[in-house]
Amino acid sequence: MVPLLQTSGPMAALLLALSTMLLFPEIARANQEGITRHYKFDIRLQNVTRLCHTKSIVTVNGQFPGPKIVAREGDRVVVKVVNHVQNNITLHWHGVRQLRSGWADGPAYVTQCPIQTGQTYVYNFTIIGQTGTLFWHAHISWLRSTLYGPIVILPKRGIPYPFIKPYKEVSIIFGEWFNVDTEAIITQALQTGGGPNVSDAYTINGLPGPLYNCSARDTFRLSVKPGKTYLLRLINAALNDELFFSIANHTLTIVDVDAVYVKPFDTNILLITPGQTTNVLIKTKPHYPNATFFMGARPYATGLGTFDNSTTVGLLEYQKPNSSHSSNAVGMKQLPLFRPSLPSLNDTAFAANYTKRLRSLANAQFPANVPQTINKSFFFTVGLGSEPCPKNQTCQGPNGTKFAASVNNVSFVMPTTALLQGHFFGQSNGVYTANFPTNPQFPFNYTGTPPNNTMVSNGTKVVVLPFNASVELVMQDTSILGAESHPLHLHGFNFFVVGQGFGNYNPNKDPSNFNLVDPVERNTVGVPSGSWVAIRFQADNPGVWFMHCHLEVHTSWGLKMAWVVLDGKLPNQKLPPPPSDLPKC
Repeated sequence: MVPLLQTSGPMAALLLALSTMLLFPEIARANQEGITRHYKFDIRLQNVTRLCHTKSIVTVNGQFPGPKIVAREGDRVVVKVVNHVQNNITLHWHGVRQLRSGWADGPAYVTQCPIQTGQTYVYNFTIIGQTGTLFWHAHISWLRSTLYGPIVILPKRGIPYPFIKPYKEVSIIFGEWFNVDTEAIITQALQTGGGPNVSDAYTINGLPGPLYNCSARDTFRLSVKPGKTYLLRLINAALNDELFFSIANHTLTIVDVDAVYVKPFDTNILLITPGQTTNVLIKTKPHYPNATFFMGARPYATGLGTFDNSTTVGLLEYQKPNSSHSSNAVGMKQLPLFRPSLPSLNDTAFAANYTKRLRSLANAQFPANVPQTINKSFFFTVGLGSEPCPKNQTCQGPNGTKFAASVNNVSFVMPTTALLQGHFFGQSNGVYTANFPTNPQFPFNYTGTPPNNTMVSNGTKVVVLPFNASVELVMQDTSILGAESHPLHLHGFNFFVVGQGFGNYNPNKDPSNFNLVDPVERNTVGVPSGSWVAIRFQADNPGVWFMHCHLEVHTSWGLKMAWVVLDGKLPNQKLPPPPSDLPKC
């Protein structure tokens, strides 16, 4: 054995630092830009029982909901996904900016071809400039009904939250439970042209709660101590429903949405669309209240179609002083139970007023970098429509047609080759065309009496943006087949919600009321029913980026499109080549 060099003073410190870097490189990285966190996701079938119905569902590692990913801002996340099921699989890291890592974004046939049975793909991305709550989910067909889980992004070490440090943090993820196979539901709906069957229950952390039959045991319970502040990380992973949420007799302080801090404000009720996250603080009562409290979620539903008109609840339970949690739970049935009051199902006024209260912190530490000048402007209508019924077939859509959905009357047709591969290798011919309409092709009174012709056009069309373009996009709901709220999600970017209003957007008057100082910044925004919303973003991320309604039924019907952002001139403004294990179509 070679003897250790005996030394002291600065030389010893230097040698120690060097040896630490060599022996423990992850520690060295942690002190610089963050560490690399590895996860293994085995896609497997698992029997799960809810509402007295047992079915085999697609899961990650047999867990439902799936495992939590935890990282700090600046960390690299590496997820090895192995597909052991018969379904094709992709996973999307919803809300992660994916700066120059578009190959890891995940939507099937947009940034990658699916991971087929027996195949493996490694998703590799770095969390840059984001802190808060996001989530991951399947991004192919309706498999995200069971394939989803939280992403918790903590601040860099030594950087505090811009609010009181919570005593404890809890992830709460909303979902939808279907007694039957969701793949069969959407397959049948697309064949018949009618609306798909709705879910049988909403869930909190995979549990429907006691208001459903045969579900009393499957109830989420949050045990809290008096006089403490808790941070609840709320995620809406439901397939097709926006949700109101409230905790009886407790105030919610909103501090973060879509992994961006907001100016804190208090509310008794919040609204969260599929694809959105909301971090809230709750301050528990100063003394043991001798009561139990329901936390409840039920839908905000504005369309004409059927929906799951039910309520999921969990229990907020106070721990008795000087008692264990197990003994504490025994006496819960004898305690008074308080229920939250939630808005009516179609309370669009509440939805609009709530979303208007969301504002960015917009301070020196957390600035709101809103694009002040715009060089690319777009006006998109979003809504439903119809397409002809195939010959020799009876269809169950409007007036014997098939339901469809569109952006600027283009119902997006998914390609059979991933858009990003076609773009990167210069082989877009036959994959997509770059002629997506920047404005409606046939203007009409969008929220008034709808036109007689509700037919959509079809195509795989994209918008091409130069690198770093300053983009303004106004999205207008339409009354075709009924006005309806649409939560629009943009991959690869955060955007600023600079304006919203009821009725038709007026380009001559409405921009004067835009908030360019502290608008909320997020990745998913509800286009309100019979209304419009205006967003701005900087196209600083080269690649191909999906934008779609996060109501899965509308995505299936074609309410989706894609943006192609070209490379910039500098090396750090270009998309690197794909990884060698990128799945083939």
